[in-house]
Amino acid sequence: MFSKSRINEPGPKAAAEKAPAKPTEPTPSFLRSSSPDPAGTHVTKTKTAASILAADLTITGNIKTTGDVVIEGMVDGDIRAHLLTVGETATIRGEIVADDIVINGRVIGRVRGLKVRLTSSAQVEGDIIHKTIAIESGAHFEGSVQRQDDPLQTNRETAAKPVPVQSVAPTSSPSSETSDAIKKAAEAKKGATN
Repeated sequence: MFSKSRINEPGPKAAAEKAPAKPTEPTPSFLRSSSPDPAGTHVTKTKTAASILAADLTITGNIKTTGDVVIEGMVDGDIRAHLLTVGETATIRGEIVADDIVINGRVIGRVRGLKVRLTSSAQVEGDIIHKTIAIESGAHFEGSVQRQDDPLQTNRETAAKPVPVQSVAPTSSPSSETSDAIKKAAEAKKGATN
């Protein structure tokens, strides 16, 4: 009833004319970068999977990555990442700095991010510095909210400047102050006995 058309299929002549493609070997992930390789071709950086910290994991110390992190456990320290997802079972005590932050669990500390989202199960105790923010109904939040164009920028300039300390030059030497005090005490005692 129906017949298959062979109009678009290459014939034996067309297949023979095409040169077989040279097989390329895959580049190992540690060699991939966004810079050109020696052959002149451009190799793009591949996206890696998010690091997951399980619910039974407790970390004491800071975490810093340029990648994505999903935290389900407990972290007692500061976290810096590209995309940070705080799971419902997670508790973080420290500052969070990331481009994109999604909080489902508990955070005790300052939150700084370009995009910050508190879901209905979020519990945040601390200030939030953001470019854009979304807080769902039911989220618990105690602190202040401040919008900045670049919330990831720290105030290192002000922190690096030393606070000027004024030194007060003594008006008299310590030994003369002590002897003056002793003389006054002796005169007071002499006046009290007379």
